[in-house]
Amino acid sequence: MDGANHSEVSEFVFLGISDSWDIQLLLFVFSSVFYVVSIMGNSLIVLTVATDTHLHSPMYFLLANLSFIDLGVSSVTSPKMIYDLFRKNKVISFGGCITQIFFIHIIGSVEMVLLIAMAFDRYIAVRKPLHYLTIMSRKMCIFLLVAAWIIGVIHSVIQLVFVIKLPFCGPNVLDSFYCDLPRFIKLACIDTYRLEFMVIANSGFISLGSLFILIISYISIFVTVCKHSAGDSTKALSTLSSHIMVVILFFGPCIFVYTWPHPTSQLDKFLAIFDAVLTPVLNPFTYTFRNKAMKMAMRKICSQLISFRRIIPHLHSD
Repeated sequence: MDGANHSEVSEFVFLGISDSWDIQLLLFVFSSVFYVVSIMGNSLIVLTVATDTHLHSPMYFLLANLSFIDLGVSSVTSPKMIYDLFRKNKVISFGGCITQIFFIHIIGSVEMVLLIAMAFDRYIAVRKPLHYLTIMSRKMCIFLLVAAWIIGVIHSVIQLVFVIKLPFCGPNVLDSFYCDLPRFIKLACIDTYRLEFMVIANSGFISLGSLFILIISYISIFVTVCKHSAGDSTKALSTLSSHIMVVILFFGPCIFVYTWPHPTSQLDKFLAIFDAVLTPVLNPFTYTFRNKAMKMAMRKICSQLISFRRIIPHLHSD
């Protein structure tokens, strides 16, 4: 580690996703559309929950925070990826790379904890409906949110404490479109076997553990709903299966990247694109757009925004 201050690498070069013009064009259209939809959809959810007093409940509080995090998920890697698609020299500074790694891990960890908190919220609502508001009080909601951010910061800092001191003396080429921590570590000028194992233990096992907790929670909720009301079992199965699918789609790429012993470069890239671009769009549609109260509140907000835009020209003319 003594060579950390003598690192000769000041920037890293991305190889990108593909050299094919057709694939690049397809990815540009796909990523741009989904990025805009994600930003608009998640922003609308946050605005709706914040302004509509009927949605000031634990479930919607957690949903709004999930959408806020999804804004970060969309923005950490997607804008630069889209910008770099048709650039010959895809470069990022050393500091920019470290910053990207930091936010990728903090945002990913916060989202994992929030998904568990949302499953806990639904578990209490189904198993103990009479005590729901007592257990899921305002203090509990704030505690869960603060805990999510503390865990996220600790996880990300633990990763960077060791990584930021690594000496880099070349090569500086990353076969990716963003600063992928496992590949970033391999470029160091020292033996990083133990550090790579630490990254797997810290990220891979956390992802597996969180996924296991979520699946068990949703199965428990489904069993409880079926026992109490056989008529609601089909609806419950439909809702929970879509939730579990989104959870698997979010955790799948993380688990593959950090635990798969023989990673494939191209598969890693497309899984990362899927996780960064598509998952933030799936969350709003799955958790909120299928909710009647949320859809009514969104229509109200949209109509108010449209009315406000119509009033502005008249104010300027006066």
